[in-house]
Amino acid sequence: MNMRRTTIKDVAEAARVGVATVSRVLSGGSASPETRERVLSVAAQLDYRPSALGRNLRQRRSGGIGLLLPDITDTLYARLADGVLTCARSAGEPVILGATGDDEEREAELIGMLLEQGVDRVIAVPSGDGETWAPTLRAGLTTVFAHRIAAGRDDVPAVLADDRTGVRTAVDYLTGLGHRRIAYLGGPGQEQRLSAFRQTLGPLVDEELIVLARGTRDSAYAVAAGLFQHRPDLTAVLAGGNLLGEAAVLAARELDLRVPRDLSLVMFDDVPWAELCSPPLTVIAQPAQDIGYRAAELVLRAGARRPRNVLLPTELIVRGSCGPRGTSRSPR
Repeated sequence: MNMRRTTIKDVAEAARVGVATVSRVLSGGSASPETRERVLSVAAQLDYRPSALGRNLRQRRSGGIGLLLPDITDTLYARLADGVLTCARSAGEPVILGATGDDEEREAELIGMLLEQGVDRVIAVPSGDGETWAPTLRAGLTTVFAHRIAAGRDDVPAVLADDRTGVRTAVDYLTGLGHRRIAYLGGPGQEQRLSAFRQTLGPLVDEELIVLARGTRDSAYAVAAGLFQHRPDLTAVLAGGNLLGEAAVLAARELDLRVPRDLSLVMFDDVPWAELCSPPLTVIAQPAQDIGYRAAELVLRAGARRPRNVLLPTELIVRGSCGPRGTSRSPR
């Protein structure tokens, strides 16, 4: 006899909706009457009992911190996690780690699992919007965002790097070298960086030089290679993260573009391999470990008073991947 407990994912599949929709319905969030009725009916048929969303939520919590990251193999997120773990260890708090893959549905599923397990607190680099995070807030879990925020959730405290200043410093550095056709290679959750890029360049911004990839290496490489092939007139690139910077380096190498003679490159995140490139990469360094540590401090110390947001400084580290603007490349 199969005694496996019904999960929120089972309900979502049977009701033909997303996990996020099931979470919203079961926590009293917004949904159409038809959808609400279908979800509740399926939940009853499957005998789904979401323990952490029940009436006795506050009494049934088991403690601990849930930590949700897009990618645990990414150096930036690994350092952020190390900061969280260091702080949590000193406080004697266990940490439950989950990887969302920058997928909103996966994130909603993990949120449901954390609620069912009765954790007290959640730290997350969010992938979904405010609705995805509504269940945790309605349930009363202490929540802190790290590295980026979820759209529409200004009520959640966050620990962030000063992206705007970092982007402005990098773009000013490139324009000071004579570059005018500067591209931005971006990815998920980089709205602040992209906004700062547009504002800093002003009338020099070329929307065709702004390209966005999904949160995978294959997508980043395809977007970078396509950009370099279709716009041979660009002379500099700002990569919005280390995965994107890696893709830009690989694509440039495959297309025989010389850095910095043909292409100047600046990358967000100072990861170990950046110094091992030839030439070493100029980067916008952000304090990932400090972001994690401060986020854990906030989530552990939160009480009746709402914690204040924390903004940590970035630093432009100049290495060998940028040079004066040269002549335009010939189309390939």
